[in-house]
Amino acid sequence: MLKAVIFDFDGLILDTETAWYEAYKETMAFYKSDLPLEHFVKCIGTDNTELNQYFKDQLGESYNIEEIESRAKNLHQEKMKTPQAREGVKDYLEAAKKNGYKIALASSSTKEWVTHHLGELGLLHYFEVIITGDDVDKVKPAPDLYVLAIEVLGIQPTEAVAFEDSLNGLQAALTAGIKCVIVPNPVTEALAFENHHLRLRSMMDMSLTDVIKLMEQ
Repeated sequence: MLKAVIFDFDGLILDTETAWYEAYKETMAFYKSDLPLEHFVKCIGTDNTELNQYFKDQLGESYNIEEIESRAKNLHQEKMKTPQAREGVKDYLEAAKKNGYKIALASSSTKEWVTHHLGELGLLHYFEVIITGDDVDKVKPAPDLYVLAIEVLGIQPTEAVAFEDSLNGLQAALTAGIKCVIVPNPVTEALAFENHHLRLRSMMDMSLTDVIKLMEQ
């Protein structure tokens, strides 16, 4: 029997990832270079190690990560001036709260980033447990975020369902022994997801109650 729902943040609750892709792509264009989507998606759900290596390989002597990050961050902030949660997110949180499920968040991002945006969206109060990259040694695809979330919630992995939008997030949840529902966004929808337990176009496709029924079968 399921007792908890665990949500990713970036790309799942708030589509920061499409805006980040556009921001980095525009930044690379400034340097007369490109950022194909297949290179960007490798960093989704995890850190920017591979992305930074791509920048270095492309730009050579022009590579300045502080300058790249500064340009991209400014563009991203402009694109995210009026943030809106993805469709159905608030409905899922309301349903989880109403039906007595524990609600947690497991994100590779920093706690400051996650709580700031959840506050802006008016969703922070739904979460009783927030685990971020600040709390673990290894972020997704390592299972550490989910393992810690389960530990803090005081439940077994089989008593939770995770909601993710990326391959790194899916792998992290599965490795932790948690069933995973995939809800891709525009930059992750073409990825080759495997071994997930359910895939939705958005949380409007199916109610949380029906998702949980499926997960409990």
